[in-house]
Amino acid sequence: MGELTVNLSGLELDNPLIPASGTFGYGLEYLDFFDVNEVGSFAIKGTTLHPRNGNPLPRIAEYGGGLLNAVGLQNPGVHAVIRDILPALARVYHKKVLANVSGFSVEEYAECARLLDQEEIVGLIELNISCPNVHGGGMSFGKDPKLAASVLEAVKRVTKKPVYVKCTPQCPDLVEMARTLEAAGADGLVLLNTFLGLRLDFTSGKPLLGGGTGGVSGPGIFPLVLQKIYEIYPQVNIPIIGCGGVTSAKDVIEMMSAGATAVEIGTQNLIDPMTLVRIKQDLPALLKELGIDEVKKLTGRAFH
Repeated sequence: MGELTVNLSGLELDNPLIPASGTFGYGLEYLDFFDVNEVGSFAIKGTTLHPRNGNPLPRIAEYGGGLLNAVGLQNPGVHAVIRDILPALARVYHKKVLANVSGFSVEEYAECARLLDQEEIVGLIELNISCPNVHGGGMSFGKDPKLAASVLEAVKRVTKKPVYVKCTPQCPDLVEMARTLEAAGADGLVLLNTFLGLRLDFTSGKPLLGGGTGGVSGPGIFPLVLQKIYEIYPQVNIPIIGCGGVTSAKDVIEMMSAGATAVEIGTQNLIDPMTLVRIKQDLPALLKELGIDEVKKLTGRAFH
């Protein structure tokens, strides 16, 4: 269906739907539900240079508008991902993926990105400088434009594929961050990662999550993310992948209208594993209703 095709810095997707990192594992986990080739691409689980056990349990808490999570980048490390997981994925997924890269120093980010950049199945590097659930990395870089630019520049020196930076809403000035990242060579932006939040146990008064605070996601953050995309889109000349609270095809259309070229869907995958298939089925009819023949024409429609 050409009407659903979008382009991310030369990486063509046959539809704009991308499962967000951390909600789709390495794709293999969803094979029991549907053919993963239904999605345009997907962001693999956040990967670091060295293996990580993640945060203490419990790691998930609910709130009225979705979830809080504090997984803490649990992953087997980039070498195991390249050796064991990506070959298995390539046997069932016949498109390119987004490699979500995180780290605790500029050097770790660069080495992890360099290794994943060499993999055929990787079409784009998603630089995660925005994880709120780890200490000493991730969001520490994402709140300071100069630090973020230093990570990006180091990664760009060792990679050939497009690099998109996943930003945190905890950044005090996201417009400045976006402009700085574009000037430093970002090929695109992912807006946004989770917000920082807290739930307390009613009985004990103590945090519900083992790590204390966690990342707030789900439909409750959708209007907040939408406003940031709407604010940043006119300020940059690079593509935006929208991410945050999407649950329906109408949400996808709204997010693209605000300025997104493609849309990541996260929490809703955990609630309903068939979400992406349903949204993909619903999109063509809604486009027809709007009199729009190609989904890419939605991007920035709010400003036309």
